[in-house]
Amino acid sequence: MVDTRIYKVTDLDKNDVQADIKNIVRSGKNIIFPTETVYGIGASALSEKGVQNIYKVKGRPSDNPLIMHFSDIGSIHDYIHIDQSYVKKLIEAFWPGPLTMVFRRKPVVPNTITGGLDTVAIRVPSHPIAQKVIAIAGVPVCAPSANISGTPSSTLFEHVYADFNKKVDIIIDGGKSDVGLESTVLDVTGDVPVILRPGIITKAMIKSITPHVDMSEALQGTEVPKSPGMKYKHYAPSGKLTIVEGEKVTDYINDQIKKQHQSNKKVGVIATANLAKRFDTDYVFNIGESFDEAIIASNLYIALRTMDQMQIDVIYSVSFHQGRYGEVIMNRLYKAANHRVVKV
Repeated sequence: MVDTRIYKVTDLDKNDVQADIKNIVRSGKNIIFPTETVYGIGASALSEKGVQNIYKVKGRPSDNPLIMHFSDIGSIHDYIHIDQSYVKKLIEAFWPGPLTMVFRRKPVVPNTITGGLDTVAIRVPSHPIAQKVIAIAGVPVCAPSANISGTPSSTLFEHVYADFNKKVDIIIDGGKSDVGLESTVLDVTGDVPVILRPGIITKAMIKSITPHVDMSEALQGTEVPKSPGMKYKHYAPSGKLTIVEGEKVTDYINDQIKKQHQSNKKVGVIATANLAKRFDTDYVFNIGESFDEAIIASNLYIALRTMDQMQIDVIYSVSFHQGRYGEVIMNRLYKAANHRVVKV
């Protein structure tokens, strides 16, 4: 058991707190901090001990590669080869920000973070707290989502505290993450960039910078994964989640609620504001207005976590295909439901 220290954002300007953060990261221990996407559980990317602790604390398979985070763009070049001319344009357009790019790695990158591959994923977060923590540490930091492997990622301090108090040395309370979904991951080792994991940096946005973009076959499970979120079950709540799509969503879900109640099941529903009051259960999570996909994205993991906190046995969710973030929202929701979808 670890004596976890909780720091507020304002504490990061204190010399003793900065010294503590630097010591923890460089000595192979773990720190949790917010990024613009989700909270991350961090360790020095150059510390085998720290990286192994991440895998251990999260219960994460060691062949699932990690992302190296940097506080500034200039420091990435010692670790990667930039092979393609279009990469500079992508960096100028999207870094710092919620885009991860996969490069050929240099020998200095440890095997422990690459899943045995000759590539490594790199991100420069835009969140000021993340930037500050990495800069204080003075080394690149691996920081996968701060959640128990396979469960919904954490976008609130309360969630990471519940999962990791007494398990990591430092947790920084940064409130709610802005984006709420993990970064887009883009393989830039080839002539054409390939999306390995969708995110709010969308295919259309990438195509505006470089006209040819592919989607990875590994998203359908037919290729060796180069990125987190591709190989194993992800984002799943404890309750059985089903996505319901079609014109008779309300009627179908209410019929299922009635049947589940007869079996003494606790039933929850995730729905948009215009539908939230139409369901015959006490456990409805209003995820946001149907037209505001950015809010829906930022609330998705909170909804799934809330269902766990309420110990819901069976969960029904409406779908969220609308808007430019519909693809990434549904990518995460399909995985959380193990692709369990009913069309009505």
